[in-house]
Amino acid sequence: MENLLTIQDLGVKEIKELFTLTTELKYKKNNGIEHKHLAGQSLGLIFAKSSTRTRVSFETGIYQLGGQGIFLSSDDIQLGRGETIADTAKALSRYLDGIMIRTFAQSDVEELAANSSIPVINGLTDLYHPCQALADLFTIQEKKGNLRELKLTYIGDGNNMAHSLLLGAAKVGMDISIASPKNYEPQEDIITTSEKISEDSGSEIEITNDPKLAVKEADVVYTDVWASMGDEDEAEERKKIFKDYQVNNEMMELAAANPVFLHCLPAHRGEEVTAEVIDGENSVVFDQAENRLHLQKSIMVQLMNNN
Repeated sequence: MENLLTIQDLGVKEIKELFTLTTELKYKKNNGIEHKHLAGQSLGLIFAKSSTRTRVSFETGIYQLGGQGIFLSSDDIQLGRGETIADTAKALSRYLDGIMIRTFAQSDVEELAANSSIPVINGLTDLYHPCQALADLFTIQEKKGNLRELKLTYIGDGNNMAHSLLLGAAKVGMDISIASPKNYEPQEDIITTSEKISEDSGSEIEITNDPKLAVKEADVVYTDVWASMGDEDEAEERKKIFKDYQVNNEMMELAAANPVFLHCLPAHRGEEVTAEVIDGENSVVFDQAENRLHLQKSIMVQLMNNN
């Protein structure tokens, strides 16, 4: 792979290789073994959207790999003052070895990649969140031992997280059920693409408006905030629309025996999930958050070592 713009950029073999490398790098990090695969290299970190986990995990990750991260907010670079994406890409390609960008429009990430001579990593757009979804799948594999023959249920807004989980589950052959309120389902074209992928992998895909139906016999239960970044003005309205989509103990009891609970964070306890669930014994949200570091280090090694 030359870039990571969406999970569609990865084949099943590449995902497996990525997870194998992630396991290795995590072991080395936790056992104090140096792994400076990217010594002397620099990663530009463009942030049009603020972040905790994305910024800290990428900056820490490139440092642990022997390189350096350069934080570039939209206020810090000429991109925020009217320079074209193409010109920014061409200039940064002369200085850096890779770019991570967290922004709004997927088209901006694609334009950046089209004009860069160095790898580009999508740290999040309104359409996709591939790094998070890959870390989630890796976490599920860690906790459950495999991905096939499992059912993942996502309850909530059909947003960038739902899109990436759909594509990721379809790629690895894991069943996925998504429950969203009417008019808040995932985009139809992404559902169609995932269904086509699933024809080869054997993954079963279900899109429903009924969260209790979706969560039945789920091995993994996942949710996200009801109002994503950029939807804050709809927050109060969404609380009413999504009130029956809260992941609580009653919802978890409908899942399979010993399900794991995932949330990409930040979480709003008392809204999309209760404190009893996210802080309970089935929750692995902080293992999941930690795995962003290890998985993204693998992405950087795979992309920037080949650059």
